[in-house]
Amino acid sequence: MGEREIKKSNCHFCGYLCAMDVTVEDGRAVEIKPDVTRYPYDERVLAGCRRWPLNLDFLDDENRVNHPLRRAGERGAGVWERVSWEEALDDIAKRLSELRTEHNAGVLASMIGGPHTSFWPLHRFMSLFGSPNNVGIGQICWNPRIWMDVITFGWTVEADITAETGCMFIWGTNPAESDNSLFWRTIIKTGKDESVKLVVIDPRFTKTARQADLWLAPSPGTDTTLALGLIHVIIERKLYDKAFVNEWCSGFDELIEHVKPFTPEHVERVCGVPAQDVITAATWFAERSPSALVSGRGVDQVGACVAPTHRALCILRAITGNIDRPGSCILAEGSDFVPEVDLELSLTNFDALNELCLNTDVTPLQCYEGYKMVEEVTERLGRKLPARYLTSAHPDLVLRAMETADPYPIRALIVEATNPLLTYADTHRVYDALMGLDLIVVLDYFLTPTAQLADYVLPSASAIERPTFQAHGGVANFVYGGDAAVEPYHERKTDYEIFRELGLRLGQDEHWPDPDFASACERALAPSGFDWEAYCEIGAYFVPPAPFKHLMPDADGAPKGFATRTGKIELASEMLEALGGERLPTQGAHRSLCTEAFVRECEKEGWKHVDLITGGRKQPYNASMYLHVPVFRASYPEPLVEMSEATAREIGVDAGDYVTLATTGGDAMFKVAIIPMKDGLVHADYGWWYPERPYDPKDMQGIWESNINMLTSCSLEDAEPMIGTWSYNAIDCMIKKA
Repeated sequence: MGEREIKKSNCHFCGYLCAMDVTVEDGRAVEIKPDVTRYPYDERVLAGCRRWPLNLDFLDDENRVNHPLRRAGERGAGVWERVSWEEALDDIAKRLSELRTEHNAGVLASMIGGPHTSFWPLHRFMSLFGSPNNVGIGQICWNPRIWMDVITFGWTVEADITAETGCMFIWGTNPAESDNSLFWRTIIKTGKDESVKLVVIDPRFTKTARQADLWLAPSPGTDTTLALGLIHVIIERKLYDKAFVNEWCSGFDELIEHVKPFTPEHVERVCGVPAQDVITAATWFAERSPSALVSGRGVDQVGACVAPTHRALCILRAITGNIDRPGSCILAEGSDFVPEVDLELSLTNFDALNELCLNTDVTPLQCYEGYKMVEEVTERLGRKLPARYLTSAHPDLVLRAMETADPYPIRALIVEATNPLLTYADTHRVYDALMGLDLIVVLDYFLTPTAQLADYVLPSASAIERPTFQAHGGVANFVYGGDAAVEPYHERKTDYEIFRELGLRLGQDEHWPDPDFASACERALAPSGFDWEAYCEIGAYFVPPAPFKHLMPDADGAPKGFATRTGKIELASEMLEALGGERLPTQGAHRSLCTEAFVRECEKEGWKHVDLITGGRKQPYNASMYLHVPVFRASYPEPLVEMSEATAREIGVDAGDYVTLATTGGDAMFKVAIIPMKDGLVHADYGWWYPERPYDPKDMQGIWESNINMLTSCSLEDAEPMIGTWSYNAIDCMIKKA
């Protein structure tokens, strides 16, 4: 037996990077245990998680990609040959250089997914290459809230749940299953505290809703109306914070007129939420202040309704005085370590990226010109937003450029930490577009269906093998993670090393001064004055946000106010109006994915037309990940479509039956589960495939069978006009027993 030592490292199976002690022997991890002395500092978080014990198994999983692979047959045939890193990187760099010379720098796109890696190395590489065409999930996750917070308040806000908090709204998120986080532990505690009122807004009666004092189940896509109805009650009953509104809110008189039609009775008709429940929720939020509000992907994925809903939630916080004060929603701090925007280097190449930006004339906020307009305001208080997320290219436009070369051709793609054939809308379209490219490079742990289409698959270092530095996109003074416990096994590399080595081959030498990711993270942390070794030992660097920042004196001794055009919270938005949007939020239209002719034809054959929501997170899975784990599959073996008992009777199915869901885009099969939820609505699982099957180019491990993205669409038609958010919720489908 060799020498054994215990090293501090982190899990990487969700965005929380929970701390672990790793026993290392002869350079290999042989045991892992939770470390509650570091973030998230609560043994119950890991005690309730089924993923973290897999870290050892993943290091030696027989299906891991351990060496660079090059396609040796037709695209998608699943035939590979092992090559050296030098050979792979030399060829990739050469082909990228030739494609850029033949077309322009926009010829390269990238696709990213959830926060399970550090994306700034990819963003830096793309910025220096000269391409703005980073496709992510920002428009349907994170971006809408960040944009609307910043436009309304001048910066982002986070719930600050303390002993003072009297009421808490959880809107469109289910942390009981989505992450099992420290936040969920707080909700459990809040639900047991009779002095605190917990309101959960969700069409499904989730595990989170079970903790609530009041459950509101609005019809999908009517959240804007519900929020405006809450505001109506607060104004009508004079429950708003008069002093705060008079001093620090702009546009209140406009708001009064705007919400007059949104009576509780109107909300009941539109949303299906009892009028008395609307009154109760509004009264609790206003009278039990300080009140906190947290929203999630259920709000972020309803197309044209998304930005207006977030704006209405901002207004709800503001008029009740639940902004920038302890126990409510507090303005975050800017990073005093190197912010994400300076790591990604997008602004150093701003003009070139802006010139090739596909979004500019389509989504006036989610583009470089929109970013610049907002940045000019936020920088008054010395804060800079991350650029790559908030300018990410719309997938509809990128796919169009792949399909038609309009306005210029996109012929190459880098995929990192995502599986677009399962997780991006309109699977058929994504597949066809990728099959027509000249070069696809995938960084991954496994040969996913998307990786099977690549020219090169590059083996990525995973948890324990790489340092972690999760900085929330640079919109808070908080970063957590730690060092690697072991060197990457086999020939795996960190994404930083991969993009650095590609960058060096493409003339980016001066912008990659650090030889490895740990050194780069140490450099990023240095301005805070916090030592890298201390960060790795403690597992986090955090400066709690100070309350009442708007009252802090400026150089002349006057209150700083808010980083908006008016210096106040903009209930009526000057910025959105300047971009061609609406000053006050209005209810957006729903997206229909079934044409009238399609509905008629299906109904003749016995199909039922129902509302559809998708993508609710389910433990132990995470998007399309962990479906290959036998113990997980034993507990959750098949993809489910959930519905109420009344809906099941209407469709003519029982629990355990199989049904087919269909839109004009495609169809997929699911197993019926009966749960408490809103009638007339179904919820379908997301990201489902069958990785245990042998790979076959026609079947692609079942991606065509139960993949809900066979039905969805990222088309800009009926998308949110400022950001371009498309719909995964508040859509429709046809359903029939299979």
